[in-house]
Order: sequence, then C-alpha cells, then structure tokens
Amino acid sequence: MKIEKDRVVQFHYTVNERSAHEAGEEAIESSKDREPLAILIGHGNIIPGLEKAMEGKEAGESFSADVPAAEAYGEVREGLTQRVPKKHFGEQRLAPGMQVVLNTNFGPRAVTIQKVGMSVVDVDLNHPMAGKDLHFDVEIVEVREATPEEIEHGHVHGDGGHHH
Repeated sequence: MKIEKDRVVQFHYTVNERSAHEAGEEAIESSKDREPLAILIGHGNIIPGLEKAMEGKEAGESFSADVPAAEAYGEVREGLTQRVPKKHFGEQRLAPGMQVVLNTNFGPRAVTIQKVGMSVVDVDLNHPMAGKDLHFDVEIVEVREATPEEIEHGHVHGDGGHHH
C-alpha cells in the first residue's frame, strides 16, 4: 500500500541539519531507539517537505530527504520575541540560549531563552529549528488506511498516535 492522503504511516526517522549531516555530526533527533512515529498523511501532522518526500513510498522502504527550511519549520522571523513573567517557568534555572517548553494559549511551544531579568524573561518564539535546512533518513514501517474517526479528527488514534 502506497503512502497517500488519509493513510496512516508508521515510520522511524533520524534528522539533522543538512550542514551537520554533511559534516558527519550526530543526529538532532532519532526515533530508532523507541517506537516508530505514527502520523496521518495529508493533515499537516508533520512538516510539509517530509510529508511530500513520503508520498508514494511503501512499507519496508528506506529513503533520505533534504528539506529546505521553508518546507520544514519556516524561516527565522525577526522580532518574534515575547516578555514572559518568570513565574510561568516554575522552578527551572534559566540561562540565555536554553530551550524550554512553555505552555501557551495555543498549547506547548518550544522557545529559546534570550534574557533573564528579575521578574521577566525574554524569549524567542521562533521554532528552534526555524531557518534550518534539514536532512532526514526515514524507514517506513507500516502503511494502513486511516479510520473514519482518525480522518475526522485529523490525527492517529491508538498505536503511537495522540490520545484525547
């Protein structure tokens, strides 16, 4: 069964910045030592460039894909900073350059600490991988039809999916 819209794909992946990959550096992230990731294709659950690279592949296939920043986490947007009261960070020890997850009105968001004041913290809201060209190594584990409920909700239920 080929990967296309409204199919559920389970896959393993390793990702690094393209420049780091060429220099043979460690991956930023990999699913190899845990369960494969399960996603519903065609519903914006993964970055567009990776989803595009998967289309038409089948279970058992492995491939590599270079995804430019614009099709990954977008370009870095200047001035996308916010001042957040320190209490929102709980007991974490904060330092500039650190990445932390903040719970926002729009759900959890990875932010980068810019400056720590007495009562406020300046954070950069750009995704930590914004502006980076990425290199993926992907192994497709399984492809199946999505259930009507999954399609309606726009994401996977059960194995490796999100729970409500």
